[in-house]
Amino acid sequence: MIMKKIAFALLLGALGTSTQNAQAETGFQVKDINGKGLQHDALSTSAQSAQAALSFQVEDIEVKGLQRVALGAALTHIPFNVGDNINEFRISQSIKSLYQSGHFNDIRVYRDGNRLVYRVKERETISDIIFDGNSDLKDEQLTESLDGSNIRVGETLDRTVISGIEMGLENFYHSVGKYNAKVTAKITHLPRNRVILEFTFVEGDSASIKQINIVGNEVFSDAEILDKIELSFDSPWWNFMAQDRYQKQALQGDMETINSYYLNRGYLRFKVDSTQVSMTPDKKAVYIALNVSEGETYTISEVDFIGDMAGFENTIRAINPLQADELYNGAEVTYTEEVISKFLGRYGYAYPKVRTIPEVDDENHTVKLSISIDPGKRVYVNRINFTGNHVTADNVLRREMRQMEGAWLSNGVVESSKSWLMRLPYMETVEFETKQIQGEDDLVDIDFTVKEQPSGSFNAGIGYGSETKLSLNAGVQQNNFLGTGNQLGFNVAKNYYQQSATISYTDPYFTVDAISLGGQVYYSEYDAGNANMVDYKNKTFGAGLNWGFPVNEYLRLNFGVGWKFNQISQLQAYDQIQDFYDIYADPNDPDGQLTFKTLDLNAGLSRSTLNRGTFPTAGSSQRFNAKMTSPKSDLQYFKLNYDAKFYFPLTRSQKWSVLTRIQLGYANGYGTVDGNDQLLPFWENFSAGGADTLRGFENNTIGPRAIYRTPQSIPGGCCLGPDNASIYVSPSSVGGNAMAIAGIELIVPTPFLDESYSNSVRTSIFWDAGSVWDTEFNVADYQDLAPNEYEKIVDFSDPTRFRSSVGISIQWLSPMGPMIFSFSKSIREEEGDDTEGFSFNIGKTF
Repeated sequence: MIMKKIAFALLLGALGTSTQNAQAETGFQVKDINGKGLQHDALSTSAQSAQAALSFQVEDIEVKGLQRVALGAALTHIPFNVGDNINEFRISQSIKSLYQSGHFNDIRVYRDGNRLVYRVKERETISDIIFDGNSDLKDEQLTESLDGSNIRVGETLDRTVISGIEMGLENFYHSVGKYNAKVTAKITHLPRNRVILEFTFVEGDSASIKQINIVGNEVFSDAEILDKIELSFDSPWWNFMAQDRYQKQALQGDMETINSYYLNRGYLRFKVDSTQVSMTPDKKAVYIALNVSEGETYTISEVDFIGDMAGFENTIRAINPLQADELYNGAEVTYTEEVISKFLGRYGYAYPKVRTIPEVDDENHTVKLSISIDPGKRVYVNRINFTGNHVTADNVLRREMRQMEGAWLSNGVVESSKSWLMRLPYMETVEFETKQIQGEDDLVDIDFTVKEQPSGSFNAGIGYGSETKLSLNAGVQQNNFLGTGNQLGFNVAKNYYQQSATISYTDPYFTVDAISLGGQVYYSEYDAGNANMVDYKNKTFGAGLNWGFPVNEYLRLNFGVGWKFNQISQLQAYDQIQDFYDIYADPNDPDGQLTFKTLDLNAGLSRSTLNRGTFPTAGSSQRFNAKMTSPKSDLQYFKLNYDAKFYFPLTRSQKWSVLTRIQLGYANGYGTVDGNDQLLPFWENFSAGGADTLRGFENNTIGPRAIYRTPQSIPGGCCLGPDNASIYVSPSSVGGNAMAIAGIELIVPTPFLDESYSNSVRTSIFWDAGSVWDTEFNVADYQDLAPNEYEKIVDFSDPTRFRSSVGISIQWLSPMGPMIFSFSKSIREEEGDDTEGFSFNIGKTF
């Protein structure tokens, strides 16, 4: 109360020197228009008579000095009107009210007869707020903090809070060990009563830790304890990750770590008695001492359950890991409470109270644990709300919900709903919050907050290789067409080896039961010679339909049917396809085109437990697909593919993860044609190399190569036998009917990147390996060749002829679509392999 009076006196001190009576009553003196104090009746003997002497009926009220504040707004803070009888007390109340409005720095009141004149000085308006020298605190954090003190651009400046803000910021720096930090606020005046508020930061360095001493420990050595905490001292120069700078919060966290370390080993009475932090005179270093009392180890004598177990007594007892005659373990106790709470949460008991009550027997060093359970009321879901979906329709998100409105709240089902949303390729982050409805203890709303990422992509790529030099491609794909969740693709691509056009559309929820329906129409002209393969051209067009059927939450069956037309031209037949060529080529026009019409039948099985649709960090994705042509097609063959990815998080935050991936493929012909076995069409062969399969190698360069056998002749025109033929092995790949690709990647946080971009940029260190071979190739067919020719033959049926590479990959979800930068180095290659050290692609991510 005394401080309030002092502050009020200071606030009104600008009104001038008061008469003795007025100072006792109000702390100010009303002056006449000329600035002279009004005289009071010397015979007045009481405060009441003095107050009456000053009473008068106000005839006019004038406010001078207004600039930004409107006259009407100022008058609303004056608690009387023209015609009212007023005195000094009511005038003082009006001054208080005007100050409390927050618009004025100075207020003076003058009386001109029965007219009151207020002379005011408005507070300055903040035109701009500038931060200089801050690195530990971001501008956004500072702006948010100032906003809480009503310091923001466009508002009036309250100078009284500036010093407090300076002190608060300096206290923050002190808490992180920067004891020499200084924060200064500077006010620069501008025309029209505006100011620029500039905060200058001199942060300095955090105080280093000279030594950490543990006093009172006997069971565990200093080295054992210090190895468990974050703070350290005397770290070697090369250990740049060491935390040898003092931070108050880090020390508090380390004290909790030490406490948990002892509690988890049975030391129930362990405690940190005191902590001393001593600073050097120059404030550049500190010494830390922790005084501890270890106590004795305690054994669990009994585990009992009390309270209401909601009919799950047997299950709760079965999932309880705590057992009698074991050492007390604090972490195990906490884990038990969490397990029971989560279990009850699965059955609608959203807010159970589970706590462990220890009964300590210090004489026998035992503890009885009584686990108290209060499940509370079963809670039901009233409404599920979504925010942040500016593009995606509400029903698209709602159909992914496993938690239903009106059903009881299950934490496991809500988490599953979150996982399904995260798997959508157009979602970056998904969070949810459960809010109780006011006045209802058994009803909640679930608020999902989503952050969308670009659902469309401009699929393009650019690469540079040792042989093919510069390559380009382009296309467009939309995975959330008009916010419906449907996928629409319209791709027109042209590069140095292919021209293609494709239109595709997929509705993942063609029915409410998540049966999907999709279709595509496509056209392609492919020049294999320009794609690092043997020379031929393939013109293809066709159409297809596909359906998907969910089996359970993670498993899905897919079926498809398609019609396709292939036209092969400019084929230079090589040895491996000579039998195929002899069956289908026209003897009268051996260089003519080959045309085939096929009806493709597809079946697949997919399983996904990935935690995200894009840039997952945990879970797995497996796909198996089988394709075969119908028996009535011009070609009879089948093709099998298996593709799997497994993510293993290494840290709780999942910023570090390991990705392992594998691709397997096998294909062959079936049936006979004119008594000859059907063969796999060579354009259906598998190949490897490039960003999608084996980085560090050119596209489609890994696999068997074409063998050309040229008969030798003698003078006179006679040909020698096949054993005298000359052999030429093409440097270009022809692919094979079997493939195995494997890889492992260490996903790491991207250096020097702001945390807010962690969901849109991924950096990984990879190792790729793969092999493509031909199971139908028989090297024995060439054993009759001359030795110098036979040694040119490579056993293309050998799957152990694999290649491998290592490198670094950076993936970025840009507005145009995913961008991939790969820097790679081949570590196992064969003579003639085309390698590439750098590639850049847009449109696909691992």
